[in-house]
Amino acid sequence: MRRLMVLQLLPALENGGVERSTVEIAQALTRAGHRAVVISAGGGWVSALQAAGAEHIALDIGRKSLMTLRHVRTLRRLFDELRPDIVHARSRLPAWLAWLALRSHSAPKFMTTAHGLYSPGRYSGIMARGERVICVSSTVREHLLAQWPGTDPDRLVVIERGIEPSNFVADPQQIPEWRQQLAAQYPALASGPLLLLPGRGTRLKGHAEAIELLAAIRAKGVPACLWMPGAREAGRENYIAELEVLAKRCGVAEYLAITAAESDMVRVYAVSEVVLQLSRKPEAFGRTVLEALAARRPIVGWTQGGVGELLARYFPPGAVTKDDTAALVAVTLAAVAGRLPVTAAVLPSLAAMQAQTLKVYESLAG
Repeated sequence: MRRLMVLQLLPALENGGVERSTVEIAQALTRAGHRAVVISAGGGWVSALQAAGAEHIALDIGRKSLMTLRHVRTLRRLFDELRPDIVHARSRLPAWLAWLALRSHSAPKFMTTAHGLYSPGRYSGIMARGERVICVSSTVREHLLAQWPGTDPDRLVVIERGIEPSNFVADPQQIPEWRQQLAAQYPALASGPLLLLPGRGTRLKGHAEAIELLAAIRAKGVPACLWMPGAREAGRENYIAELEVLAKRCGVAEYLAITAAESDMVRVYAVSEVVLQLSRKPEAFGRTVLEALAARRPIVGWTQGGVGELLARYFPPGAVTKDDTAALVAVTLAAVAGRLPVTAAVLPSLAAMQAQTLKVYESLAG
């Protein structure tokens, strides 16, 4: 197999699923002896990218401004210099810039990964125009075909985001100590079954629904508490204030901790009894579902989008019809009581995702 040069483009390398996948594929490329280059505005993942032997070129290709179009010329020059075999765009604006830059090039192959359930229209349609389009779930594939019916289905390849399951297995002997440390840090989580809703500080993640669920659970006599790591972010102060007002109104403010993101997710999952995934809108994928199950924690979520797809396949007892609050309470109570045990399952692995993506590269490059 000849050595490939693969160039990935995305807005930035801050924390997130798109960014993580970009680094994971770059790592796989360099391990296989290929050359991996990423173009983005930079961020916290750059050091991990470079540690894997990949290269990073800083260019702000994600800013939604007419001024960003000037980067088409820059990308054209970079393509001339780097001579990539594959140009792989992972976001809409970078995809448009790359596509425009490639109009005068015949050598590089253009491909995309559809990480989201994009809004209809020409702007989002660029994600379906790759010579290969990786879809992170069957839900995404169906969405692309429904919204852009002219898309050739043979160009769409479903490759689920994978995890390394062993990375989420905790030492049971450490859990009591971790729980004590958590209680000392956040007194609201000092006792009772711990409900966990990890996610960014946006109302789409269903934080309000989780607070109302906590109130309903406690009204049934279960002294539960709720932890929402990742919700407290800079610029989200008004939203957090809304959640705190709601918690007071529901009478559960003293049993709720809204905190910044945690880096040690093994510990986060280990100290919880039940994981929640209550996003208000369908998501393209449901990484939280896989992580929770790898940690042997029951997860309760709505049967929609990629989350519903994964629950149906790997943990059907945790699936609840969207907005059926009575069923949500009942299923969560069953999980808290230990009636929804998590058994070992073969989950989508990081190694499989990397191998399948490299196969797509090699096939497209000929």
